[in-house]
Amino acid sequence: MAEHVQVEGGTGERAHAPVLLQVQGLKVSYGGIQAVKGVDFEVRQGELVSLIGSNGAGKTTTMKAVTRSLPAVDGDIFYLGKSIRGVGAWDLVAQGLVMVPEGRGVFARMTITENLLMGAYTRSDKAGIAADVERMFGIFPRLRERKDQLAGTMSGGEQQMLAMARALMSQPKVLLLDEPSMGLSPIMVDKIFEVVADVHGLGVTLVLVEQNASRALMLADRGYVMESGLITMTGPGKSLLSDPRVRAAYLGE
Repeated sequence: MAEHVQVEGGTGERAHAPVLLQVQGLKVSYGGIQAVKGVDFEVRQGELVSLIGSNGAGKTTTMKAVTRSLPAVDGDIFYLGKSIRGVGAWDLVAQGLVMVPEGRGVFARMTITENLLMGAYTRSDKAGIAADVERMFGIFPRLRERKDQLAGTMSGGEQQMLAMARALMSQPKVLLLDEPSMGLSPIMVDKIFEVVADVHGLGVTLVLVEQNASRALMLADRGYVMESGLITMTGPGKSLLSDPRVRAAYLGE
C-alpha cells in the first residue's frame, strides 16, 4: 500500500461539521530519522477518527507533534481554524487539545481523586470541577470504588480509565487517545473500547491511535491508515474495515 488510496463509503452525519483539527504536510524527524514524511488529515466536530498502522508507522510521533510535545520539521497544524505553530503544549491543553499518552502517565503517588483534580489544573471554577469529578465517577464507576486508592497500585486497565477521566476533566474539545488498549488483558481491552464508545457518545471529538485495527475501525466515523510515516489509505471506518488490503495487512486475512 504505497500510494494514498481513498476508500469509498458513506459520508456520515458529521461530513459537514466544522473542522476542529487539520494537519497539513506534517514532517517530523528525530535521531536523524524522518519518522513522519508529509502527513495530511482532518478531524471534524463530533467525529471519532482512528489512525491505524503497525508499530513504527509514525502514529505516536504524529500525535506528539500535533500536541506540540515534539517539534515538526515542516508542515502546519490548524486547531479551531488557527495555526498552532509556536503555541506551547500547556497552552493547547488550556485551549482544549488534549492527549492521553501511551503508557497512561498517571501520578502514581496521588489518589484517584487527586489525579482527577490535576486534570482540571487549567480551570478555576471550583463548583464545576467538583461536579465533573462526580461526573467522571458516573462514567467510570470503578474509579469511584477506589477514589482514595493510590493510582500506582491500580491495574493497567484501571490506570487507563483514570488517564482518560483525568483528560476529560480539562473539558477537551479534541481528545487524542494514544494506544489505550496496549498491554491490557482481553477482558480489559473490551472494557476500554466500551468506555471509548461511551465517551464519544457524550459528544467528545476523538482521535484514536491504535494497533488494534479491527476494534479501532469498528468505532470510527473515518479512518486513516499510516505506513512508514505516510498516510496510505483513508475512508469511512467500516469501509476500511471491510477493505481486503486492510484486512490482509492488519487483520491477518
